[in-house]
Amino acid sequence: MTQRANQSANNQNVVSIGGKAGKRVERAAEATRHEAKEVERLPFDLSALEEEGVFVNVDASGFGMLNRRLDWQALGIRLPEGTDVTFHPPRCGVLPGRFRRPLIAPSAQAHHALHKYSYHFRLTETVFETPAYRWLPWRAFIEFESAFKVAQENLEGAKREVLDNYDVIRQEVLETFAALGKDSANRLLATGIVVPADFQSRIETGVLDALPSENEIREGLTLRFQVGVILLGSEMLREQRRAVRERKQLEREQSSRDLQIAQDRITTDKLQQQLWADRERVRMSLAAEAEEQQREAETKERIRQLKLEAAREKLNETLSPLQEGAMQLRASIHESAMAIHEALAKNDFLPGATARKAKGMAHWFRLMNFQSDAELDHLVTRLEQLALTGAGKKKRTADNDSIKRVLDDIIEMTYRDAQTLAAPSRLNALEL
Repeated sequence: MTQRANQSANNQNVVSIGGKAGKRVERAAEATRHEAKEVERLPFDLSALEEEGVFVNVDASGFGMLNRRLDWQALGIRLPEGTDVTFHPPRCGVLPGRFRRPLIAPSAQAHHALHKYSYHFRLTETVFETPAYRWLPWRAFIEFESAFKVAQENLEGAKREVLDNYDVIRQEVLETFAALGKDSANRLLATGIVVPADFQSRIETGVLDALPSENEIREGLTLRFQVGVILLGSEMLREQRRAVRERKQLEREQSSRDLQIAQDRITTDKLQQQLWADRERVRMSLAAEAEEQQREAETKERIRQLKLEAAREKLNETLSPLQEGAMQLRASIHESAMAIHEALAKNDFLPGATARKAKGMAHWFRLMNFQSDAELDHLVTRLEQLALTGAGKKKRTADNDSIKRVLDDIIEMTYRDAQTLAAPSRLNALEL
């Protein structure tokens, strides 16, 4: 590597600098007010580090749980007050040494293997901003990997040993801290400090909380190495440009998708509006058809009513002569009944001529009763019977009261028709 760097430097002194390097030289000369030829060219070639090896970092995680920080009071020590001296609290292992040391040793073995087969460069540490990565040549990678696997196997063996004796370890740690709590309480009492009643139980609870669980020991203690390569500025710039292109491509695709979604939404809205328009047109068509049917039904009903009214009027015109005849018949009966009633009132009995007139009226009424006026027929028949009884017995007067009552009923029943026929507008049109 040194020979290659020296050769590159010699070539640099011979070959004129141009391009970006030349611009850097000019900028440095201008800023420092020196001649360009006075600016020294310092070769910086990372191709050897990039092509002939790799950067490796050993990562040992979880081993901090094997230690814990103790409180001074837990040790029965009272620190002086009002002093500017700093006392750092002591630390202790939460596992017995015969189990804790085998767990910690593989981490040191892995780091020792990395330091043995690798190199460190302050320049790369400054650039990386961390001293964790060391440069490992490819020719030493197999030896480093073998040593690292041995450290991993040792760690797994130490973890199995702790897990197999976990209950014994837990009881031993608890007894140790119980004795520590007792001694600390005695020392605090000796210094005149009041010791709380739960002092020892708090110490025991604290150590049990700090003691890692079986799962933490099994999964929390890990040992691995990480591999890194140099990412050059030109590559970063190339990656950035590619990221910009991909981002623009994604933006174009997103815009295309958004446009397609908008077009699909517009098409869907158009279809929905067309569907609504078709539904509204069908609804209006059905409503118009129903309204037309209703108007047609109303028209038919009106025509039927007009036909019925016309038929009724025609029927009335057809039946009016019969009604006129019936009214004339009742008027004639009214006049005859009035004459008989006057004769009966004048003579206080029913004369023979009047009796014959009543009999003739009854006979004529039966002949002319084409509408079967049953009620008037009954009264006329009753009058005829009473008249015949009075006429057959010349020396005995008829039952005048009965005749008068029958006549009154006949006159009352036929009075309306007689009055109608007696109106001035009908007198000239009617004949008996």
